[in-house]
Amino acid sequence: MKTPYRHSTTRGFARTSGLLQSRIREATESRGFAQSRLLTHWVEIVGSAVAQIARPVEVSYGRGSMGATLSLLTTGAQAPMLEMQKTQILEKVNACYGYRAISRIRITQTAPVGFAEGQAQFTHAPKAEKRPDPDVVKEAQALADGAGDEKLRLALEALATNVLSKTKKHKR
Repeated sequence: MKTPYRHSTTRGFARTSGLLQSRIREATESRGFAQSRLLTHWVEIVGSAVAQIARPVEVSYGRGSMGATLSLLTTGAQAPMLEMQKTQILEKVNACYGYRAISRIRITQTAPVGFAEGQAQFTHAPKAEKRPDPDVVKEAQALADGAGDEKLRLALEALATNVLSKTKKHKR
């Protein structure tokens, strides 16, 4: 008895995860990560508080030593906090592997983007919300008063307030 031919529903397409799986494995193994799960699920493994201040960089295996060394990248200010949590991180990472694969954790203090780009970021203070002049608001309400629709009146009032505020600012 002949089995019927099954037509493919993918029409020649394949899942991206299937195509990239071998390349992802090669890339992670070149950095010492036998399981890419440590990289991809870092937040779930160590928790969001630790994941915000550190990320795994490399797993290195020493000669003749049992267990590997996990290198974590963090900024200089966060390193003491991470140092105090080394044992908890070690337990969580080894639970991910299922055995005592990691024996040490080494903390590297630098910015995640590199030395030149890792300088402190100074952002501007948020701008204080400025209230328009009450005279301008009254004038804008008078201009938009003739609109029949409530939404249209509010939109015209906001537009008139902005225009009148700008023109009064430029006249000064």
